Amino acid sequence: MYYIVIIAAVMLDQLVKYAVRSNMDLYETIPVIDGIFHITYIQNTGAAFSMFSGHTGVLALITAIITIGILVYLHKLKKTTHWLMLMSLSLIVAGGVGNIADRIFLKYVVDFLDLRIWPIFNLADVYVCCGCGLLILYIFFVEPKLKGQKDV
Repeated sequence: MYYIVIIAAVMLDQLVKYAVRSNMDLYETIPVIDGIFHITYIQNTGAAFSMFSGHTGVLALITAIITIGILVYLHKLKKTTHWLMLMSLSLIVAGGVGNIADRIFLKYVVDFLDLRIWPIFNLADVYVCCGCGLLILYIFFVEPKLKGQKDV
């Protein structure tokens, strides 16, 4: 099931990025809620907040190594671990794969979600952040309960 989540999330990410690339000019912005949320097409050759711009190959390699490591870990744990941990790892992998695909095939990451007070980002970034948020919930709330059950 978690592989389906990963595949579906990556497909949605890539489909939306393709729609943005195909229908918008670079730096074009479309207000959804004027002054609060816009769709703004940019090409990010760096990592988060455009750090390390121009180092697309190195960023793709680092992201690929981390993503493969998480995917292997996910595969090993899939039958013995709580669903929240598996879902968090699945979202992190999906986000990593979505942005790796951009870096490999386009040499940049398509960013378009513009909250006007935050750097522009994309769905893959949302997946990674949500996955990390779920992982934090798992570590602080679920894992202690599971350890308590094992001690009994």
